[in-house]
Amino acid sequence: MTYCLGIMTHQGLVMASDSRANAGFDQVNVCPKMHTFLQPGERAFVILTSGNLSLTQSVITLLRDEFAAGDGLAKAESMYAAARVVGDMVRRVSDLDRAALEKDDFKFNIHLLLGGQVKGEKPNLFLIYPQGNPLAATEGSPYLQIGEVKYGRPILDRGIEREILPVAERYGMGVLVWSPLAQGLLTGRVRKGQATDLRRTRMFQHMRDERRLDTVEQIIPVAEQAGLKLTHMAVAFAISHPGVTSAIIGPRTMEHLDDLLAGSEVTLSDDVLDQLDAIVAPGTDVGRLDMAYNPPAILNPALRRREPAGRSAI
Repeated sequence: MTYCLGIMTHQGLVMASDSRANAGFDQVNVCPKMHTFLQPGERAFVILTSGNLSLTQSVITLLRDEFAAGDGLAKAESMYAAARVVGDMVRRVSDLDRAALEKDDFKFNIHLLLGGQVKGEKPNLFLIYPQGNPLAATEGSPYLQIGEVKYGRPILDRGIEREILPVAERYGMGVLVWSPLAQGLLTGRVRKGQATDLRRTRMFQHMRDERRLDTVEQIIPVAEQAGLKLTHMAVAFAISHPGVTSAIIGPRTMEHLDDLLAGSEVTLSDDVLDQLDAIVAPGTDVGRLDMAYNPPAILNPALRRREPAGRSAI
């Protein structure tokens, strides 16, 4: 998981990042995602990184080599020029590594935030895309963020309950969750063994995941027994947690909107919530979303297996 944020304020810049590279039940890997490049009195740059760690390390290492030699960021005469320097380095690393990554079905996954100030200019903030092109923060959009920036709370995906919502409650932060209908799985239009007109089921593997479809088939009777429409129960569930401020319902048509508004006053009883807890345990997700980040150690068996000769316990 990664989350990095840059905010332009009237007083200057705020740059923040987490330091967790990957987390499991037994281990948390920590690495810095904030990197500084300083020439006192002349220029100060901060780069925040997200994506494939080996790629971001390569970009930062090459930028530091140039900086130490008085080139690259050390010569940038403006923040825009600095953003172009960083973008060019992303493209250089892309030329080195993209083909090899994509050969083994890995994406060239890297995003950077560049913030700072060059003498004679106001502070500025840029997002650098994997293609190397920069996007500047503006007065209307004074902040930029990269990494994992959104969380849902459909009945099928409750991992947010484990850490995110308790932390938000503790510090009084609002949480706006997305996709309470699980991208259409909780509308009744996607049923196991039945044809559907929902096109995204052909695009995303998680929309055809047998575990998720089996779970939907268990959830539907709960709504029926409670005398509720499935869509109404799904949205009511998303906002039933005290750590959730509101939910993005995302209707595409007026018919969708009318249906969801008709269920806006639905509340779920403890009995219904207990039944849903029994189907999908609190703090757990059913399957994985296609857009979830999979580190190389998950995708490549060779990275999580010893050589056959070294697998013996003796």
